[in-house]
Amino acid sequence: MSLWLVRAGRYGEHLQRFLDNNRVFATWDELAHDLSTLTDRSALRTLLEITYPDASKGQISNYTGQLWAFTKKIKIGDWVIVPHKGKSSVNIAEVAGPYQYDENAEPPYYHYHDVKWIAHDIPRSNFDQDLLYSLGAIGTICQIERNDAEKRVRAMGGAGWKSKVSAPAVKLADSGTGEEAIDLELLARDQIAKLIIQKLKGHGLARLVDAILQAQGYTTFLSPEGPDKGIDILAAPGPLGFGSPRLCVQVKSGDSPVDLPTLNQLIGSMQNVHAEQGLLVSWGGFKQSVDREVPSQFFRVRLWDQDDIIGELLNSYDRIDESLRAELPLKRMWTVAFPDESD
Repeated sequence: MSLWLVRAGRYGEHLQRFLDNNRVFATWDELAHDLSTLTDRSALRTLLEITYPDASKGQISNYTGQLWAFTKKIKIGDWVIVPHKGKSSVNIAEVAGPYQYDENAEPPYYHYHDVKWIAHDIPRSNFDQDLLYSLGAIGTICQIERNDAEKRVRAMGGAGWKSKVSAPAVKLADSGTGEEAIDLELLARDQIAKLIIQKLKGHGLARLVDAILQAQGYTTFLSPEGPDKGIDILAAPGPLGFGSPRLCVQVKSGDSPVDLPTLNQLIGSMQNVHAEQGLLVSWGGFKQSVDREVPSQFFRVRLWDQDDIIGELLNSYDRIDESLRAELPLKRMWTVAFPDESD
């Protein structure tokens, strides 16, 4: 069996379609052709050159390799990792059917494999650093095989999606196999996420959110460690905290996505302390029941997941208390941006 990475579009825009249809798609626009009829890679390459006449030779080679793998190499029983773009989590499925082409589908959903979803919203920070390196491949479709990746991910599935054996850390400069370009920004965020959860698990994450809010100009009250009755932080602008808006903040540092009762608890706590707005922070992300409430609670509540926490930390890092920066030593870096060669 093999392990594959299949992205749900450049920005993750097709993920809900993947989940709702129990399929993984090769989301190439304009490619309305049954790829199972092609007998070799050269025929696929020729088709792609005709379909995408403005694409460079490098892009055509990239497309050819990915689509040949999707059509000919992915087999029933293989596992597929589908990242949740922007949420620092992944979904995992088992391939349940061969490559299929639907000529009546709306673009770009012509090409697919049926799958059975095994797990949703697994935090990326649960994976060892070398596996995260592979998950940072820029390509839309690729096989993940270094360091017994398939065996180790299956073992995680039997251990509550926790790594059973820690692998050596991977440095940003490591080149891996050289087969796939790596998203260095994503890899850096993965390393920052591991550092945060290693140093600031539990009440420490509330300390971090408190420091971020202070850096943004809020005066805060941080509840002491222990039972918090639904309130971790109270915050308001101004030197004495008498400004507006008045915030009530709940912070969850667990790996599991929080559900609707947690959101309702925060809303109740807001009423109890006369807070105008709320902030629900969850390292493990949010279940769909919470996401569905976003429009109705837009003017009252904001949600921060792992990716939001890291983004807010990076935006405020220079203004955060020195003692916390000592716990989370980071440095700014610039690197060459890879051209986006995948659809």
